[in-house]
Amino acid sequence: MPHIPTPPNTAGIGSLLAFRPDTAQPLMMLAQTLLRGDSSLTPGERELIAAYVSHLNHCVFCTLSHAAAAAHLPGNTAELVQQVLDNPDDAPISSKMKSLLAIAQCVQQGGLNVQVDHIHRAKNAGADDTAIHDTVLIAAAFCMYNRYVDGLAAITPTDSDLYDRMGKYLAENGYGRR
Repeated sequence: MPHIPTPPNTAGIGSLLAFRPDTAQPLMMLAQTLLRGDSSLTPGERELIAAYVSHLNHCVFCTLSHAAAAAHLPGNTAELVQQVLDNPDDAPISSKMKSLLAIAQCVQQGGLNVQVDHIHRAKNAGADDTAIHDTVLIAAAFCMYNRYVDGLAAITPTDSDLYDRMGKYLAENGYGRR
């Protein structure tokens, strides 16, 4: 049960955004910019970062919704996304993505954990400064989103079909007004 009153038939972050619409717009604009705005990373790569950080934070709602969104975007499948969540070092993804996910994991643990070696590894694997910047900001923002969802005990559905539909919607429409 959520710690605050939320509208009926709402779940996850959507219920919290409905509770406080004045904070919803900037939070959704941030998500839209980070996950669908201009970047050297594809939307699928950025959703993968969001899902991975959410997984590390044990935020079930955000993990499942962003994993589903990633799976519906070009370059990804549900199987690939699950492999990344299980162990990105063993997943069949590029060395660039492996290095960026390592940076995301460092940010999730604490920003000061990102070291020069992590940056060099990413650059040597083909990541540009924008990819590195966006990875750090996505990881930091999803720590906030995850804590928002879990800190207010937002309802977390268990229906995998619901997450698949949500992921398809997010892949097709992004994070504009719902």
